[in-house]
Amino acid sequence: MSTPREGVGLSGRRGPVRAPQGIAGGILLIALAALALWLTRDLDQGTLNAMGPAMLPRWLAIGVGLSGLALIAFAFIRDGEPLERWSLRGPFFVIVAILAFAVTIRPFSFGALSLPGLGLVVAGPLAILIGGYATPEARFRELLILSLSLTPFCMVLFGDLLNLPIPVFPQELAGLFPAGWSQKAILRATAIVMAAAAIAVFFATRKARPTTIDVADHSGRI
Repeated sequence: MSTPREGVGLSGRRGPVRAPQGIAGGILLIALAALALWLTRDLDQGTLNAMGPAMLPRWLAIGVGLSGLALIAFAFIRDGEPLERWSLRGPFFVIVAILAFAVTIRPFSFGALSLPGLGLVVAGPLAILIGGYATPEARFRELLILSLSLTPFCMVLFGDLLNLPIPVFPQELAGLFPAGWSQKAILRATAIVMAAAAIAVFFATRKARPTTIDVADHSGRI
């Protein structure tokens, strides 16, 4: 009868690291947090009463970095999954979604290529639709409903309640509303229209589910 080799625990791993995936994930989160802090180094943070453009991304980066440190710490005290083969599908679609958001929310030009600023009303749904395909279980209907409901929430939160200087919609959109409307009134109306579109898509594409009848008696026989 074979006996376990010395130095190999029940998890079959050697050394102090008990969750290799936790180590890898923690390092990645810390790297992302460091990148975000570096990219926002020149932006004004402001105060809680007058938030600057760097406050939300900077504190989110700090939270992500702390989460990465927690993952690394737990990797030494709790058993976890070993490293497995990585799929490029997730990182590819997430990176493409971030780039699509970056080049559409504000005016973008690179050489002969020039794109107008479309604001959050376009950049938000576009990023959600593209990023959602990072998983093979993605379905266009669910992603469309999510994009049309999450984007107006972000529009009202950042553009209306927090008054952050984030482009919400193209200036050409203002011409479609009455001349006396303010920017916030247009923002709220656009958010309502998008939320209503999400509800309409949900009910219009919902499939009727067959009703099942349970005919089992109390004894468990059919």
